[in-house]
Amino acid sequence: MLDPSRFVVAVDHLVGPLRAELEGRHFSDIVDADGRQYVDLVLDGRGMLGIALVGYTYVLEQVGIRFLGIGGSSAGAINALLLAALDDRAHAKSEDLLRLLAAQNFDDFVDGDGDARRMLETAVRGGSLLSMLYACVQTRERIEQRWGLNPGNAFRDWLRRHLHAAGVHEWSDLRNRLEAGPLMHRSGAPYVLPAAESLLAIVATEVTTATKVVFPRMSSLFWDDVDRVHPADFVRAAAATPFVFEPVRLRVPQGDQAARRWAEHAGFDGVLPRECVLVDGGNMTPFPIDVFHLPLRVPAAPTFGVRLGVDRSFARHPRGPLQLARSVIDAGQHRVDNDYVMEHPDYSRIVTMIPTHPYQWADTVMPDEDRIGLFVRGAEAACSFVRRFDWEHYKTVRRHLANAHMALPHGQDREVRVVPEMR
Repeated sequence: MLDPSRFVVAVDHLVGPLRAELEGRHFSDIVDADGRQYVDLVLDGRGMLGIALVGYTYVLEQVGIRFLGIGGSSAGAINALLLAALDDRAHAKSEDLLRLLAAQNFDDFVDGDGDARRMLETAVRGGSLLSMLYACVQTRERIEQRWGLNPGNAFRDWLRRHLHAAGVHEWSDLRNRLEAGPLMHRSGAPYVLPAAESLLAIVATEVTTATKVVFPRMSSLFWDDVDRVHPADFVRAAAATPFVFEPVRLRVPQGDQAARRWAEHAGFDGVLPRECVLVDGGNMTPFPIDVFHLPLRVPAAPTFGVRLGVDRSFARHPRGPLQLARSVIDAGQHRVDNDYVMEHPDYSRIVTMIPTHPYQWADTVMPDEDRIGLFVRGAEAACSFVRRFDWEHYKTVRRHLANAHMALPHGQDREVRVVPEMR
């Protein structure tokens, strides 16, 4: 088992000086009685690369930053749920996450048969085309019948076990935790927390209706009694990498009320399917920054975003069909989000990229040194980000953008966003 203290020791030389340097720096106008500052956080997700996200949040917590709304897809959804659920909002939870990561053999999450394991090993380790074709033949029947190499039960049960240890057995438990705790504006005025449904955003893709699903906001589309749903089930759907894990199939409530909910929350006004199929949210929105970020107003707290993977500071040169396939997937997953970020001039001030080359997202047998290396990458990115982030200047940028939007000629198209509660 990996000693969790090795992660902390690896970044001690970064964190100590940073605390002193940032003392008194403002990052938000939402605070608690002890002076901790609160931001919204959106996490990218790509399998094992999610270890880098823990390095990022660890640094933020070490300099007194905590989280209001937390969201993500895929591996980012795992981190988001655990950061929301392991303790109350004021508690620094990244070290708790480190202990879970250090103690876990991630290869245990590969809970399919031997052929499934060999298939993934071939894909990750870059075997020959012939070996990949052979692995495809060996797993064809399972893919055709179950639509995935692994049931995903081991992963879901791991989440459930740790949430139960933290006192979270169903959504109502987590809702109460998210809505607890007094916060205030920096001016001293009380801050009214939004409903818990708008403080957690676990993003999945529903393929039968082509819907971007955000749990728990849209849970009533799939369950009659949302309070009794286990939050681990949200993440099991959000992290169901196609063909790696079996998709999550849910029966859809029927009737006029259910149809109205689908029209209102998902924009779907057709005949409701009897069953929905949910997969990894990263297939539709790898980086769901828009779950909290409201571009047309000045926020009381910023939304910090963390991206993983494709570092565009150097070119890639595929040297075979398998590398080409991986490059195509990387490019496709990030194209839409790259365009979205580039179209919003304020995003460059709140979004951090953590380069993860040459680490592999599906490398469940990643050596200890590589896990620590990813954690350090995230910590380094966070240090760089908090040093350059200027809260007052960011609010000025947002104010200018909002004013420019309001000055548009009457009748010109304006971007409109509907969210559960504005803040």
